[in-house]
Amino acid sequence: MARIAGVDIPNEKRIATSLTYIFGIGAHRAMQICQKAGINPETKTRDLTEEESRKIIGIIDKEHQVEGTLRTETAMNVQRLMDIGCYRGLRHRRKLPCHGQNTKNNARTRKGPRIRPGSKKK
Repeated sequence: MARIAGVDIPNEKRIATSLTYIFGIGAHRAMQICQKAGINPETKTRDLTEEESRKIIGIIDKEHQVEGTLRTETAMNVQRLMDIGCYRGLRHRRKLPCHGQNTKNNARTRKGPRIRPGSKKK
């Protein structure tokens, strides 16, 4: 398995698909990275040479925020919203949807399982 940005990417998949296993790199950005490195996106990860993998690592390090730094920045952005007390920050604080979804019937993913009255045993 190749290791890029602290993530083991699968050998049996195309390099464009394998790069999407890294947090912060989607399909479009993976294709851009392959194009800049001069690598055919259809190439399997196991068939990459050492030089090609170094090119990919260099491009990702120089031009993109991935994994830990991106997760930290996202968490800091959410924390900033909560600290200034804006509407989105309050929704984050209460663990409710932030982007205008209805919460009367849905939003179970964000709110968690329903709390049923009378379900506790003595």
